[in-house]
Amino acid sequence: MNEIKVSVKNLQIGNYIRLPLTWHKHPFLLSNFMIKNEEQIKIIQQLELEYVFLVVEKSETLPKKNESEEIIQLSEEYNNEDITDLQIKMHSEKLSRIEQLQKYKRSQKRAEETFKHSFSQVRGLINKLQTRPLNAIHEARELIDYISKQLINADQITLHLMDDSTREEGLYYHSLNVATLSMLIAKQCNKSEFEMKLIGMAAIFHDIGKIKLPTQILRKTEPLTKPEENLYQMHPVYGLRLLDLMPNFPDQAKEIILQHHERLDGSGYPTGVAGDQINDLTQLLSVIDEYDYICNPLLRAKQPVPPYTALSFLFKHRSQKLNKRYIQLLIKQLGIYPPGCVVELSNGHVGLIMSVNSERLLYPKLMIYDPHVPRDKAAIIDLEHVSLSIKRALQPSRLPKEIFNYLSPRTCTSYFFDAVGE
Repeated sequence: MNEIKVSVKNLQIGNYIRLPLTWHKHPFLLSNFMIKNEEQIKIIQQLELEYVFLVVEKSETLPKKNESEEIIQLSEEYNNEDITDLQIKMHSEKLSRIEQLQKYKRSQKRAEETFKHSFSQVRGLINKLQTRPLNAIHEARELIDYISKQLINADQITLHLMDDSTREEGLYYHSLNVATLSMLIAKQCNKSEFEMKLIGMAAIFHDIGKIKLPTQILRKTEPLTKPEENLYQMHPVYGLRLLDLMPNFPDQAKEIILQHHERLDGSGYPTGVAGDQINDLTQLLSVIDEYDYICNPLLRAKQPVPPYTALSFLFKHRSQKLNKRYIQLLIKQLGIYPPGCVVELSNGHVGLIMSVNSERLLYPKLMIYDPHVPRDKAAIIDLEHVSLSIKRALQPSRLPKEIFNYLSPRTCTSYFFDAVGE
């Protein structure tokens, strides 16, 4: 973008500027913004700055040309005392935002630590399923008991975007993602604790049959042939056969695992059952499984899709095949713009949605792109506390390289929650 130095004496309403100060040294929410009123100009002039940077392309007006002109006079409605009071108020609000940001980061850290521990548990129990099956089932129950307890006791749930995962460990991430979201939606539907734990156990092991598939099928980068597709569609049956060897695994969860690729219109597999022949918890898990698979496909032949696009695809193209009510509940839980989405705000800034709160879905928290702020110090804003809104979702693949590298949109999307909240 084209930036030019402009004397603070020549600023006008409609100028889009960047302050040559760190975020903590001024009272504004961001360091670059559009000047909307005379009070903002006066506050800038009191920051002891000689100049600011004008972003020509984003400005609605140009600054005054004659630098000898007097500093802009405020209307009689405002005086210096009013401006000082306003500046104190802005500083106070900013300190409050900093405190909220620190609180948010603590919430995010708790979620990340629990996610990493839970992921390690899932990886361990899946790997020992064939050699130490009783241990694997016991560890799975412990994990699901912990997650269900956290969800049941929480008044609010904050769902956070986790660090990027790798497709090499996709089965473990997918299993944990599906378990977390399935149990979250089950809570939203007022399912019993027994049902929450049942769908959690089924989710952890729903794709376990894939460990019986040839590696070349899962790693194949071209579309599967018809025989390969037929073999791939046997993984629910293979999973059931594995779990049938374990007498302490719940039969109701086995049914969910066998049916999780069945569809309401009968177009699913492995048996092609339809409608009410598919039990309710399976219908719930199938929605979550499809959503996460679109975002994080285990087959190399398929490319990951951003969360916003995945939700839109489910609603538009899967409402006849999957339970529409559960699709709507998933959208309600994640918000129209789920964590992981890159969006443009009403002021033109670009950000990555980092988390959503179950009680305030219209106000996610975003990490804002600012080339003048190091990425590890990037501003994270709460839309509830600023007069901004989301204008549209952006495709990560179409972002300029510098924005893509800064925001680092996830190629594989994983979520986890903080039940303590904010």
